[in-house]
Amino acid sequence: MSNIYLGYHFTIEPKESGAEILVAELGEKPFESFVETDFGVTAYVQKSLWTADILDDIYILDSPEFTVSYKIEEIEQVNWNEEWEKNFEPIDVDGKCHVRAPFHPKTDAEFDIVIEPKMSFGTGHHETTHMMIQHLLEMDVKGMKTLDMGCGTAILAILAEMKGAQPIDAIDIDNWCYLNSIENAERNHCTHISVYEGDAALLTGKNYDLIIANINRNILLNDMQAYVDCLNKGGQLLLSGFYEEDIPAIDACCTEKGLTYVKKFQRNNWVSLKYSN
Repeated sequence: MSNIYLGYHFTIEPKESGAEILVAELGEKPFESFVETDFGVTAYVQKSLWTADILDDIYILDSPEFTVSYKIEEIEQVNWNEEWEKNFEPIDVDGKCHVRAPFHPKTDAEFDIVIEPKMSFGTGHHETTHMMIQHLLEMDVKGMKTLDMGCGTAILAILAEMKGAQPIDAIDIDNWCYLNSIENAERNHCTHISVYEGDAALLTGKNYDLIIANINRNILLNDMQAYVDCLNKGGQLLLSGFYEEDIPAIDACCTEKGLTYVKKFQRNNWVSLKYSN
């Protein structure tokens, strides 16, 4: 029997920043895939996981800064490849890194990454992933022992290996992300990435020269000590997954633990920070 999905078709105004915030909030719920549309975003959830309060405490729905409406459609089965072929466009980060799906032609970018686009986070479309790619493009990571925490589709781990980092651990608590990261690492011929399913508890006894953590504000604050404990002296920490207004809390936490602020990227209201140990 095929899974039955509910498709929430959201119309958002203004769309550019609103869609990113909405997807980030819905990502905390059982919604498992998101497709950008001309007027907003469509979010899919298995009907068996749906509850009447699924949209409760979604901040943007009541925000005076945005106008959001939606309609719900029941779908017998979703062909994700078909959905993404219709909606997924290749991403170009600073002309150096291209992220594309298998059905897109190969590019002449220095770093050409192929990702099976089954959901929006980690494909490079999201602001936070884009900024983390920018950080990595600027850095010399050759030979750096690296951690991609909350790896999603492992796009950042893949880029790190392409730039010479090794060995690399990629960790995500979500089973789909774990399986998809393995698949994408193989697709990009990566041989130095080990993928694990779990959380920061897996970091005990580990040490790294570079830690990449693109998650969200609360998890970052909760797990910061674990990151610091396994970051080698002189190591680098890249953080994203939070908004500009979260910077004071993130920075205070990092500074308190002895980290030194290095740089910031910002896209719309999303932020990515770099620290050194």
